[in-house]
Amino acid sequence: MSENEHMTAPSAAPDRPGTLKKTVVMVGMMGAGKTAVGKALATRLGVPFLDSDAEIETAANMTIPEIFARDGEPFFRDKETRVIARLLQSDPGVLSTGGGAFLSEANRRMITEQGIAVCLEAPLDVLWQRVRHKETRPLLRTPDPRATLAALYEARAPIYALADLRVRSDGAVSIDEMVDRVLAALATRPDVLAEA
Repeated sequence: MSENEHMTAPSAAPDRPGTLKKTVVMVGMMGAGKTAVGKALATRLGVPFLDSDAEIETAANMTIPEIFARDGEPFFRDKETRVIARLLQSDPGVLSTGGGAFLSEANRRMITEQGIAVCLEAPLDVLWQRVRHKETRPLLRTPDPRATLAALYEARAPIYALADLRVRSDGAVSIDEMVDRVLAALATRPDVLAEA
């Protein structure tokens, strides 16, 4: 197990989470559960939940696929970096990011300096089951979306491995159990989560 990887049974999570000192930034592949787990984690911690993609859509008054189609991915990535920077200036909370956000070195640096990156890791087959019927994934609008997802997974895995903490999901555990796993990982970082 690597230094930045924390694998713990759900029962090891604290019964009462402590006080969040830094924003927890959920990173990982599309379909990893960043939004669902992030919302539940924020509720458990009693802190705000923010979603960078939702913030971008609100500001642009367009969906992510519409932004990609009209302005292209580089334009979107620039907006994404600006939104993440703004959200990291808020009070500590839980921030869900798009699958590509952590690929930017500038974003990684900003997240690590001002918050903590928690990567949710799920096997490719689990990710595919979660995203295959969704029309909201512009990067999967290809002739072979399964192969596209596999290529993205292969290319991005080494970058996601740079996250401060990594929490695995086999796709068989509930959202609450995933929150327990994230809390157990955060408990190893008193600079981020103070004891209750």
